[in-house]
Amino acid sequence: MMSVASMGSNGRPSKDEGDDECETTKTAISSYLEREEEIERKKMEVRERVESQLNRAEEETRRLAQVWEELEVLTDPMRKEVGAVRKKIDLANRDLKSLAQICHKKEKEYKEAMESFQEKNNEKAQLTNTLVELVSQSEKIRMRKLEELSKIVSSNT
Repeated sequence: MMSVASMGSNGRPSKDEGDDECETTKTAISSYLEREEEIERKKMEVRERVESQLNRAEEETRRLAQVWEELEVLTDPMRKEVGAVRKKIDLANRDLKSLAQICHKKEKEYKEAMESFQEKNNEKAQLTNTLVELVSQSEKIRMRKLEELSKIVSSNT
């Protein structure tokens, strides 16, 4: 938007001032675009340099890892075999722990089942004894009743 000062006497912008302002705007936009392009170019250059350095660093890391492995082999030639055996021992230990837990659990279940079995067996024995006593008493009572009935029948005859 134009300022009031740039207006001509008839209220319209004067041609000289309008052209100057338009030219200034174009120059500013052009300058801005050039700076943006320059910034983008520099950004790309920096990005390329960083990527190049990263690639070199990765390559150096790979080489160092390889050298490190070779050094480790030199210090203990049986290291890999020892490591493998240790891993197998660790696995066996883990298996043993889980199996021990299972054994303890099963032993506990077995003891509980055995206790339940003993309790039920004792209960059965007691009930059997009670049954024998009841049957015995019932037989005695029936014998007495039969004797009484027999006496009654013999006295009536």
